[in-house]
Amino acid sequence: MLKLNHIQKFTILLGLIFIASGAQAAGLLTPVNDKLAALQIKQHHVDVIIEDGYAITRVDQHFHNPHGRDLEAIYSFPVPQKGTVAEFTVWIDGKPVTGEVLPRDEARRIYQEEKAAGRDAGLTEKDEYRTFDIRVSPVRAGQDTRVRFVYLQPAHVDSGIGRYVYPLEEGGVDEQKLAFWHGNDQVEEQFSFNLEIKSGYPIDAVRVPNQGQASVKQNGPGAWNVTMSASSSVNQINHEEAGNSTVAVVPKTTKAFTLDQDLVVYWRHQQGLPGSVDLVTHKPDASGRGTFMLTVTPGDDLQPITEGRDWVFVLDTSGSMKGKYATLAAGVQNVLQKLNPEDRFRIVLFNNSTSELTRGFASATPEHVNYYTNALVNVQPGGGTNLYAGIKNGIASLNSDRTSAIILVTDGVANVGETAQKKFIDLIKTKDVRLFTFLMGNSANKPLLGGLTKASGGFGISISNSDDISGQILSAISKVSHEALHGVTLDISGVKIADLTPVEIGSLYRGQQLVLMGHYWGDGPAKVALQGRVSGEEKRYRTEFDFPASSSENPEIERLWAYASIEGMMQEINNFGEDADIQQSVTDMALEYGLVTDYTSMLVVRDEVFQSRGIKRNNLARLTVEHAAQQQRSQSAPQSRRVDQQQPMYSQSRAGLGGGAFDPWTLALMIVSLMIILRRSEIGSIDQS
Repeated sequence: MLKLNHIQKFTILLGLIFIASGAQAAGLLTPVNDKLAALQIKQHHVDVIIEDGYAITRVDQHFHNPHGRDLEAIYSFPVPQKGTVAEFTVWIDGKPVTGEVLPRDEARRIYQEEKAAGRDAGLTEKDEYRTFDIRVSPVRAGQDTRVRFVYLQPAHVDSGIGRYVYPLEEGGVDEQKLAFWHGNDQVEEQFSFNLEIKSGYPIDAVRVPNQGQASVKQNGPGAWNVTMSASSSVNQINHEEAGNSTVAVVPKTTKAFTLDQDLVVYWRHQQGLPGSVDLVTHKPDASGRGTFMLTVTPGDDLQPITEGRDWVFVLDTSGSMKGKYATLAAGVQNVLQKLNPEDRFRIVLFNNSTSELTRGFASATPEHVNYYTNALVNVQPGGGTNLYAGIKNGIASLNSDRTSAIILVTDGVANVGETAQKKFIDLIKTKDVRLFTFLMGNSANKPLLGGLTKASGGFGISISNSDDISGQILSAISKVSHEALHGVTLDISGVKIADLTPVEIGSLYRGQQLVLMGHYWGDGPAKVALQGRVSGEEKRYRTEFDFPASSSENPEIERLWAYASIEGMMQEINNFGEDADIQQSVTDMALEYGLVTDYTSMLVVRDEVFQSRGIKRNNLARLTVEHAAQQQRSQSAPQSRRVDQQQPMYSQSRAGLGGGAFDPWTLALMIVSLMIILRRSEIGSIDQS
């Protein structure tokens, strides 16, 4: 009974925090001092296809200008996890015109020149790790403008569960942007979301948390479809008789959709699937270079850790966490309740400065967990973000004789004290400790937090306010409560291999997949060996399979390889500062593969302007190949990409979160549902009062 009351108290606070949150969402931007009303989003349609280890997201929008003069539309949306824009199309004179990637300054200059001349133009830019900003000029007076953008991103499975996020909730971390712009996140007329999953492995269930209107349909063992749709509605006009006259009640119009909440989709693979190796390739010329994506899904042979552990929670309580703090507190609460009595924990808080809630290590008894959970819920976020001080405090009292882990929960936007990324890397390397980060919100500083987790051999998990937070925490607990494979290397022999990414693999935790991308020449049998250390003991896994001489079904993996390589180079820049050679390498690769990065943007102008300015249509040619392959794949059933059937790399089944009488997948959804019900109940009582 006491635990239920505690959940109720926490859920009431959750509802109040969400009510108070006013974070900007995806949508059209209007300057704060602009006297004109915002432009409108008439239609917003999203189509997602997830297959072969990656997702393709297409967003089709119609902007409307209700004013009497031509205006510029600026649409901003959060950068998707490991996502990059690969297509930007604007309809000009009723025909689609696809963009080309140019160096950032050149693309901006040409866009401004075309805009000043009154000619149609569009521009997609990346605002570091925060947002993609799309500009279209002009949106003609009283008319519509149609645009489409497409982005690619990996779509891997962890502990048997896949996760896709369509990011809409802006993180609220860019104070200058929030101060300068108003956002219009209302879809006026029509909204639709259609997601298709095609998996070579059977899928048991698909869930869409917090979206009761979502329709989920199974089309086969590995084929599922999620759909949502909404249209604006106008209440019927009522006529009331008043003497000899008729009074018309003004109708109330309901918008189709609000782009302020992430859409999250989970899918769960069938339990008991074998550990496996999957291979996706693109090699249109048998005598030329091919690109491959190798996915290793390990068998579950990492043993539970039985001795007591020390946990240090380093928690961001700065002002930028106001809309996310309830989710943070929920996550920590779940972790604390799962600790063993032999475990100990500390809770370190930071905003402008750092403090400790626990005053040293506390044993993980029910009494301590209950006491400090209540204290954590009562913390009020505010102030700046001295992330460096928080981490420094967190690692200060670690005991080398006990297994230790730091759980860092933050949006990573360091703006007080030390902010240089190299200093953070140097700090985390002063201790032999694993750092596990929960990245809060879409605009979290992924470069900084990713660099820290990699330097410590830990792992990071992105968290959305729309997430199944309990499921995410259960996945993390499963990892840190089991042994890990450290110092992982993967060797391929028999075919010529080059340009591998990631260059360094680091550690593999329970349930994690290893995804390696690169180039290859030739074909035929290849020997693959994966090795690492578990508690100092060497472990080695082997298999052998064929690389194909030619293949043309997945041309998108060329862009995925390029962007993964770019991310590696950007990590070097973020860690050690600007480097002209690396910056040029990023630019050259982005230009070759048609990717929007920190140094490149995608420009749309009229076809004749592309021609007169000597801009080659390289991206258009690449898209033609990709669209043809996508059309071909759409007509086929899900295919298995497993290549180690003849010589399995693993003898055990995959790790998963399911199983037992108390399935954590179901438990997680029950907890989330309970929170939603209690939150709505509390909101209703507030409204009535």
